[in-house]
Amino acid sequence: MRIFEKIVYICSVKVTFEQTYLKELYDEGKTSDKKHRFQPDIVKRYQQRIKTLVSAPRIETLYQIKSLNYEVLKGDKEGISSIRVNEKYRIEFLVNTDEEPFVTICNILELSNHYK
Repeated sequence: MRIFEKIVYICSVKVTFEQTYLKELYDEGKTSDKKHRFQPDIVKRYQQRIKTLVSAPRIETLYQIKSLNYEVLKGDKEGISSIRVNEKYRIEFLVNTDEEPFVTICNILELSNHYK
């Protein structure tokens, strides 16, 4: 009798925040930083996008969600990835897969107005 063992590796995306206001926006929906105030709709969409990042099994799955417009930036922001919050705003983040073999770290850098 043969027994087959199936090994399942769980891949996950861990999200960290570069700045305090980014974490506050995600956790509380508002920030104490007067410089970084956003409309309620932008905050809500930002929170949804961060939840999408957290629930992604791998960073590559973001390519399949067309509304995110996931891309790796070029030029002066080379190496930084981004996803769309809406037509005007995007979330910029760094992807690090070196820390754990099956965990991808996304460090959120900025919620920016793409056209400013």
